[in-house]
Amino acid sequence: MAVPAPTPELSADQAEAWDRIAEILSASGIDLADGFAAPREDDDSRVLAVTGKAGSGKTLLLAQLVTAMRDAGLDLVSGDYERKRKDRRTLAVLAPTNKAASVLRSRGVPATTIHRILYTPVYDPEYEKIAEWLAGERDRPTVEGLTDEALDRAKRVCDETNSVPGALAAAGLRGSDFITGWKRRDSPLDVGFVDESSMLDDKQYEDLTEIFPTLVLFGDPAQLAPVNQSGRMVFDRFDGDDLMHLHRVHRQAADSPILDLAHALGDPALGFEAFERMVEQAAARDDRVQVAQRVDSDLMARSPVLVWRNATRIRLIRAFRQAHGADDTQLLPGEPLICDGLELPLKHRKRRIDLEARGLIKGAQVVYLGPGRKPGFSKLHVVGAPEPEISVSSIVKIEHPDEEEPFLPFAARMGAAFLHGAAVTIHKAQGSQWDAVQVFAPDLYAASRAGRVEAGQQLWKRLAYVAITRAATRLIWVRRYALARPTHPLDTADLKAEAAPLTLQGESEV
Repeated sequence: MAVPAPTPELSADQAEAWDRIAEILSASGIDLADGFAAPREDDDSRVLAVTGKAGSGKTLLLAQLVTAMRDAGLDLVSGDYERKRKDRRTLAVLAPTNKAASVLRSRGVPATTIHRILYTPVYDPEYEKIAEWLAGERDRPTVEGLTDEALDRAKRVCDETNSVPGALAAAGLRGSDFITGWKRRDSPLDVGFVDESSMLDDKQYEDLTEIFPTLVLFGDPAQLAPVNQSGRMVFDRFDGDDLMHLHRVHRQAADSPILDLAHALGDPALGFEAFERMVEQAAARDDRVQVAQRVDSDLMARSPVLVWRNATRIRLIRAFRQAHGADDTQLLPGEPLICDGLELPLKHRKRRIDLEARGLIKGAQVVYLGPGRKPGFSKLHVVGAPEPEISVSSIVKIEHPDEEEPFLPFAARMGAAFLHGAAVTIHKAQGSQWDAVQVFAPDLYAASRAGRVEAGQQLWKRLAYVAITRAATRLIWVRRYALARPTHPLDTADLKAEAAPLTLQGESEV
């Protein structure tokens, strides 16, 4: 029998943050020390921020808090299906994007996106009976068209994954069979933990405080502020006991040459040339850091090159597509895309909610699988989504260097809009992480020469910090404006769908 790994001991600053969070939770009736949760007696707002740079242990603290709150009897709200227990306390662990949520899930923290909590699924009444049974709220139902074997299979999957949609998919049902639509949440929840909070803008923060009377934000103040916030972050509104900062870099993080480089950027005297020498020295002693003379085009298919300038992004994408033999009349299966928003009129608000709840929010990463069944539709894999395969009306824009108007290989009248994703700006990469990341150094050099400052720090350092910390295991510092030829064609065999494909049916344009 395997012996469970011991729970990591909290550092002094983590313990201090734990005690402050426990104090706030106690005021709402949740006792972490005794593992007990009383019914909430008020809806008073309590908001706290926990900040720290990469490696300071924010995720470890978050994970241990989630474990303690589950031990205290709180139910997790996943956004899939909610148990209707008015006497139970709940916790939701959130992230701004599917990719950020999937990073948390890969570390054992059950997370979902903010959109998936803002908008909840509406189940067909017949299948609501199955969902209630799977959640332990009613006796086993009899549903026409579903065999006992299919129900047994659904129960096994639900017990293993705690996902009602996943269980229904295991029974042979598609999302369009049991989810009839999505609605904006009309009632508040309880406790919310939000990771990657540096990405939150004012509107998202206001939405979250309306839904969660107790809210704890976790984030990195060294990252880039949201584009529309003029350098301001959500953390700027907190001070005193409502703002906890984790200072210590933990041993497992201190062993990382990638994080060593990220933290070195905090030195105000460090210039770009000196930093690039540090990268070269790190590469000479540790293969987790590499200096490359060319961009790896194979890696671009799943891990975009991170750049500062839009012009650089467009040129690298153009070179990537030409290297793979793609022309402007089509997309190749396996090409990466980035959702650029939803081009829908206000009267189609319900369809917008459908798309956003299924993961197609601005900045979402997807991979093109092939044409859909209807003209203008595309089959897509939404990276990081629990149910990644969808078919959706698409407007795909392929930008060309020095041309204002992009080419549109797919141009439905309305739907989800996409840009190519083989290269992305560092701003758009926030909240995401990849095993290996290519950072385009000529752009960072250009940013250093521009001399811009954001929130008191040189912009190139903030850009470099965000780009470097997107790498989980390998950092590739690309020094030249050149692209290596691909060693194999684009493919989709590496994409494993976690559930049956979802199709937005009955909608001619979305």
